[in-house]
Amino acid sequence: MATIFSKIINGEIPSYKIAENDRFFAFLDINPMSKGHTLVVPKQETDYIFDLDDALLAEMMIFAKKVALSIEKAVSCTRVGVMVIGLEVPHAHIHLIPIEKEGDMSLANPRLKLSKEEFLDLQEKIMC
Repeated sequence: MATIFSKIINGEIPSYKIAENDRFFAFLDINPMSKGHTLVVPKQETDYIFDLDDALLAEMMIFAKKVALSIEKAVSCTRVGVMVIGLEVPHAHIHLIPIEKEGDMSLANPRLKLSKEEFLDLQEKIMC
């Protein structure tokens, strides 16, 4: 059975796409830790990020860097933090989270509730 991320990649579930190529897909997190919080996923459905072969993992980080640089230009932040947890969805993914301080990436922080208009505005500003 396909993961929710595979369904997003295949267009079966709507998303706010930020970037895509033949191997990766990036989209806004619908339960963001901060405005611009983006998920980067390989199109290959693999549960654990460290089960990806070395070349694909390296390409994924380079793709994530391109997305992070777009986030930095679009959203006021000190840095774009990178987080890999891998338990919430059985499909390898990287969280790119605009932050001002380290505590902004705490999983204990409440998630933002953004309107459709806010998501569309962020998508337009970040898209690369």
